Amino acid sequence: MASITIRQLDDALKRRLRLRAARNGRSMEDEARTILRTASAGELPEQSGGNEAPRNLISPALPPAAPSFSLPQECQNRVLLIIGGGIAAYKSLDLIRRLKERGLGVRCILTRAALEFVTALSASALSGERVFVNLFDPTTEHDVGHIRLAREADLIVVAPATADLMAKMAAGAADDLASAVLLATEAKVLVAPAMNPRMWAHPATRRNLATLERDGVIVVGPRAGEMAEEGEAGIGRMAEPLEIVSAALPFLYSAGAQRTLSGRRVVVTSGPTHEPIDPVRYIANRSSGKQGHAIASAAAALGAEVLLVSGPVSLPDPVGVKTVKVETAQEMLSEISRGLPADVAIFAAAVADWRVEKPNTNKIKKQPGASPTVSLIENPDILATIGHRDKGRPRLVVGFAAETEQIIEHAKAKLARKGCDWMVANDVSTASGVMGGDCNTVHLITANGVESWPPQSKEAVARALVTRVADALAGAPS
Repeated sequence: MASITIRQLDDALKRRLRLRAARNGRSMEDEARTILRTASAGELPEQSGGNEAPRNLISPALPPAAPSFSLPQECQNRVLLIIGGGIAAYKSLDLIRRLKERGLGVRCILTRAALEFVTALSASALSGERVFVNLFDPTTEHDVGHIRLAREADLIVVAPATADLMAKMAAGAADDLASAVLLATEAKVLVAPAMNPRMWAHPATRRNLATLERDGVIVVGPRAGEMAEEGEAGIGRMAEPLEIVSAALPFLYSAGAQRTLSGRRVVVTSGPTHEPIDPVRYIANRSSGKQGHAIASAAAALGAEVLLVSGPVSLPDPVGVKTVKVETAQEMLSEISRGLPADVAIFAAAVADWRVEKPNTNKIKKQPGASPTVSLIENPDILATIGHRDKGRPRLVVGFAAETEQIIEHAKAKLARKGCDWMVANDVSTASGVMGGDCNTVHLITANGVESWPPQSKEAVARALVTRVADALAGAPS
């Protein structure tokens, strides 16, 4: 039997296979094996009769009630990644993979200095595209290739953005391919600086940074930490690839989406709460805040004015969102109340149900043979408090029900009990991997019934949810 390799598939089929594999956390080869095993097990017809169209193995049809979860088609075109010459360039290879996992096309430009750290072959293998290096390349410049690269990108990401690259951008230099493309583009530009702490703190770099920010360039990082040089530490480490992706996605989404929430105010809660036991210990849960932060970003991408009230998380603040950070449930309720009125309130935070009645002012010491007694009292029910307000209640109140059993039944009961309009239910049992993970499987419960959405990334859930919110508000006065 002839062997079939992924390379022998056409580009459209490969793209769909890559998306399906990313959603299921498998390699493309493993995903292809899974599809073949499913077909051979008889779950799919071996052949179609008459005029019946064969079932699509790569992109099976979603249930009619499920919304569209992918980025708009305009946003699936191109991210142009410019890789600068620094030791952090190795992270850019992982950044390519992370962008591709989200269904984005990636083209790469490597500066001459970048080639000292990573190879064009590596970037090409990961992106599935030709890599560009030379400004005066006879194979591409016959049709002014650098202008085409600039115009075909929905977003340009510069990572790592070295001190030299930032200086060129601020000065408007165009003496190589990367700087020429940056000067010729009308697309949004996002930079992830990476350099020695002394270079980052130098007055020239600070001036260049201020110029770029005035020009509308989005800056992610740098972060504090150890440098490649022995004994060097400080601010200058490039942001992690997933942090860069999180900052980039809202701009890619808004590039192909109408600003259907323009003029609307949206309040979102995210993350866990920490309820102190003593100065060292606290009651918490495993929430990462990824879903709430993704919702805030998606709402901002549709033009909303967004207030994000976040418990303690390790995530960066979403771009274009006002973020207020809190520790406890009482603080979260206070900030939400202060943030009203709003058109929409989406409560994605995993708020602790109880708190210690009287937290110790000093650390509780361990006593041999004795366990401390901690008296708990109930925390305010934030969702119910806002859902049952007589005055100043948001037009649309959306709650989240994190359950480990009887998911839909418990969520329906919460919908009625807490006075909200919609409830988003999900399974947070250990086996689901939702708490702290990147994917989610949710059920949207409204007065019209239950919609079970397929497993997908938390960013996709967020985009689908805020799109439904925009549809629900359409025609209502701002």
